[in-house]
Amino acid sequence: MARHLVCLTFDFDALSLWLARGVTSPTPISQGEFGAIGAERILALLEKHGIQANWFTPGHTIETYPQLCARIHTSGHEIGHHGYAHEPPIRLTPEQEEQVLLRGNEAIRAVTGAPARGYRSPAWDLSPQSVELLLQQGFVYDSSMMGHDYLPYRARSGDSIPLDQPARFGERTALIEMPVSWSLDDFPHFEYLWSTTHLQQGLMRTDDVLANWLDDFGYMAQTTEWGVLTYTFHPQVIGRGHRMLMLERLIDALRDQGAEFTCMDAAAAEFDRRAPFAH
Repeated sequence: MARHLVCLTFDFDALSLWLARGVTSPTPISQGEFGAIGAERILALLEKHGIQANWFTPGHTIETYPQLCARIHTSGHEIGHHGYAHEPPIRLTPEQEEQVLLRGNEAIRAVTGAPARGYRSPAWDLSPQSVELLLQQGFVYDSSMMGHDYLPYRARSGDSIPLDQPARFGERTALIEMPVSWSLDDFPHFEYLWSTTHLQQGLMRTDDVLANWLDDFGYMAQTTEWGVLTYTFHPQVIGRGHRMLMLERLIDALRDQGAEFTCMDAAAAEFDRRAPFAH
């Protein structure tokens, strides 16, 4: 029997998104603050539709908005690790990366009573040691890589990617990779960013983005018996009114096409049952 899962995931970066970029002036910080407004709207929408989702939340966000993050947990959603202050691991030493994992989990444990089972790298950029550190810290899955679109897989450790020789892939590990895609992320489609060296135009029409997102699910449904499609949203982006209307249209259309909404922890466990790790 065909089974097509959808994970709605929300990166609740709030202020940390801008702090990690070294931006602390009032206007971008206020954009981060809007993330709390968006989170309230998203929680109401998910409750209306009876959907449990994933909230990858930096420790800084949890400590800044503890009551809101506690409500996310008590509403039945899964809180995943997303750094402490949205620090991309590739910029950290191994010791710093380990400390960020520990500190972020301390904040999550204060809200949920347990460490996170899932991790998502800020900026979707892992370091060479990230997989081993995640395994050492007891994480079950990661959601930062893009080696497939619909099928989870086992993350590798020890890849060697020289410029002048063929790639040498490392060993598969027990860590389950729940793949993502920039094309299924709201930030590049909608968020306008400008600096002296970079322009991200964003501001796309919601109907155009919705068509892409629905077609990705349609292709999965046509070509696989079992799969997981992961959408990534940011409350400070998707929480704007016209985008919230689009998000509800997405939920309704996916349900009409047979999608089953689930938390990523449950989807990872289902994959693990289907394809147990061979030590």
